[in-house]
Amino acid sequence: MAGLKQVQRQTGVALWRQIADRIRVAISNGAYDETGMVPPETMLAVQFGVNRHTVRSALAALAQEGIVRAVQGRGTLIERKERLNFPITRRTRFTAGIGDQAREMRGLLLDEAKEEANAEVARWLGLKQGEPVIRLETLRQADKRPVSRATSWFPAERFAGIGEAYRAGESITKAFAELGLPDYVRATTEVTAAHASAADMADLELTPGAILLIAKAMNTDLDGVPVQYSISRFAADRVQFTIEN
Repeated sequence: MAGLKQVQRQTGVALWRQIADRIRVAISNGAYDETGMVPPETMLAVQFGVNRHTVRSALAALAQEGIVRAVQGRGTLIERKERLNFPITRRTRFTAGIGDQAREMRGLLLDEAKEEANAEVARWLGLKQGEPVIRLETLRQADKRPVSRATSWFPAERFAGIGEAYRAGESITKAFAELGLPDYVRATTEVTAAHASAADMADLELTPGAILLIAKAMNTDLDGVPVQYSISRFAADRVQFTIEN
């Protein structure tokens, strides 16, 4: 079984979580496409060097995520849910990027605050530490399914009212246009992966052990002046990134 190796003990990561991660990756890589089923618990227990109870906990977590489903008398069936393809381009836009892959897309404003820029936010936005910024907490959905959870910062003087504009249009692009910025470009994107935090599990409807793709990004206006710094967390089993020039 390609991609499945024995788990590592004493790493601080629960064994069932390691197993769930590896099965999730194997499913994404098409390791079980021939049967459409996850191998039996006994086989997985031998493969990972653990007991069946540990395997069962991993499969239960994957079932809660909607990745697999236990079928009486048959085993564990893989629920085929295609991941959305999200292109990262010079003009990265959520709605345009998802396009016709979803029938309905929504952008929800969870929270808004005016605050002083810390060192990290100031560096990304080209501001002095302590200058005012507006922070938005947003959630993007595709066909009523949570796809991404983002924290974004904007220079407060230039974008006063961006929270209200986002709530009305459910889009950063529309909010920018409403405030006099008709076009902007992606200057930098940094992508990493991590386990979902408790807050992200709640907002993205995930279970312990779920993996996030985390994109730190900076957008600028056409003169190269930073207008947005964001940290977006995407459910890795629902989205894949495509880097386009």
